[in-house]
Amino acid sequence: MVSAQDRHRLTPQEYFEWEAQQELRYEYFDGEVFAMAGGSLPHADIALNVASLLKAQLQGRCKVRNSDAKVGITEDGPFVYPDVSVSCDERDRTAQKFSRYPYLIVEVVSPGTEAYDRGGKFTLYRRLESLKEYVLIGSEAKTVEVFRRNSDGSWAFIPYGPGETIELASLGIRVPMESIYEDVVLDKDDSGTGI
Repeated sequence: MVSAQDRHRLTPQEYFEWEAQQELRYEYFDGEVFAMAGGSLPHADIALNVASLLKAQLQGRCKVRNSDAKVGITEDGPFVYPDVSVSCDERDRTAQKFSRYPYLIVEVVSPGTEAYDRGGKFTLYRRLESLKEYVLIGSEAKTVEVFRRNSDGSWAFIPYGPGETIELASLGIRVPMESIYEDVVLDKDDSGTGI
């Protein structure tokens, strides 16, 4: 991520007004904004599959949002764009600018984002009292890692591999690994053309 503002720190309201005029999406941290990098096609396909699977199972119960929707860690930020977020809190159902009470957050990881998704972003997300599960999905190999908050506040780590079914206890649903990766091509293109 590259800072788009080097001189003036923005208030949350200034950030919302400024970002609405931009072509790109920007995350907000302590008055600074950072451009969101585009993802690979497998990344986009996986995120769409996950959002679609969750929406189909949670219709009418919870609000499923994609990477165009911000999550606010507090009312004043930071504001981030997870790949998929799910909130079953009525306050988020009618939210207009950002969600504040997600139960589940999903990030599709790539080599360029993995360290941030596992480290800094997960540190931010753990500040959300509503968050019950954080899911990391591989974009280069069929891997799903679920971090589940225990009743004592600690986090349990549950890894899944090909052929397994992922249990999302926070939502009371199960998602087959193969459905997450349906129609996703994971082979790397060694030609460098991206074709």
